[in-house]
Amino acid sequence: MGTQEDTLTLTPEIWTAEVVYVGFGTPMLKGGLVVVGEHVVAVGPLAELRQTYPEAPLIHKGKALTPKVVNAHTHLDLSTVPYFRGSYTDFIKHVIDHGSNRTEEAALQGLSELQTLRVGGFGDIAYRSEVVEWLLENSSLPGVVYLEVINRNPEQAEAVARRVAQRLTEWRKRKSPLRVGISPHTPYNVSPALLKKLVEMARLEGFPLQMHVAESPEETALMTQSSGPLKALPERYGYPPYQNLPGQTPVRYLAELGVLGPHLTVVHGVQVDEEEVQMLAQSGTQVVACPRSNEALACGQMPWELYLKYRLEPALGTDSRSSSPDLDVRGEALFLWGRVDPRVLVRAAARNGYRVLGLEAPRITRGTPVSQVQSW
Repeated sequence: MGTQEDTLTLTPEIWTAEVVYVGFGTPMLKGGLVVVGEHVVAVGPLAELRQTYPEAPLIHKGKALTPKVVNAHTHLDLSTVPYFRGSYTDFIKHVIDHGSNRTEEAALQGLSELQTLRVGGFGDIAYRSEVVEWLLENSSLPGVVYLEVINRNPEQAEAVARRVAQRLTEWRKRKSPLRVGISPHTPYNVSPALLKKLVEMARLEGFPLQMHVAESPEETALMTQSSGPLKALPERYGYPPYQNLPGQTPVRYLAELGVLGPHLTVVHGVQVDEEEVQMLAQSGTQVVACPRSNEALACGQMPWELYLKYRLEPALGTDSRSSSPDLDVRGEALFLWGRVDPRVLVRAAARNGYRVLGLEAPRITRGTPVSQVQSW
């Protein structure tokens, strides 16, 4: 015979929020979950649930109720680099100047934060092979870790591509919830010859690609006019100067090279026009938005209305701790709350994140443990 405490625990409650999303279909503006004990027993429109469970107390859970969210773009090895606000070019200097911080210990700090946040998965770009190996060995979370590639010398393209292929092939043999992928840093920091080889490798071998593209006005100025503050960076750090820049915007350049496609995830995609968004959508290229980082680095705002016009729904990422206050991807959605349809933002943080990382998206249905439900 159950105790009074057991009976109270098994009393139905209706949980609701501004947006309720069960992982499929359209997020509900007036929806709810019926919870009994530690499990969901029903989902649906709030009016129907209240009619079916008239005695159940209504509990408001804030902005949203969703399955576990996904952080689709991080740099965990930057987790110990101080937070920065300023221009994009000065941020790149900041990252280079703190290059010694990009260690396994930094990745541990970032991974621990993601685990505390109970994300359902993550995408991470790692600058050093040692960090890739550490994450493959230690992450209990699923997702993709992308090896970052930077090399502008076309004469080294064959050798660099061969080394990348060897590493990825070896890493893919390891037992890990993480897949491995490739991250050509930006359109201007990888030679066309190397970029073509990396894309061919990704297509033939099934390695996902994630690339920073059209992030800032400085990037556009460098690529279209060979001017702007980014152009002086190589000289500052003793690197070879930029040469043979394409005279095209980043997206148009990648389209001409044949880089766009469903194997590629573009991160940021802020500095784009309507034709470029159409190019991305028609090619099947996926997009991850990082709005708080874009605001901190004066990059501008992603034109969400254009992406949605062409039915290209971005996922969400935080970027790194050096340009975002935390790794909570829900903060990215809440940053845009009121400016973008909240149903779109909720889906971006949940379903779309799983999609761009090639993960199966969870659903909230009858029998789902409440531990798998996140409130915002």
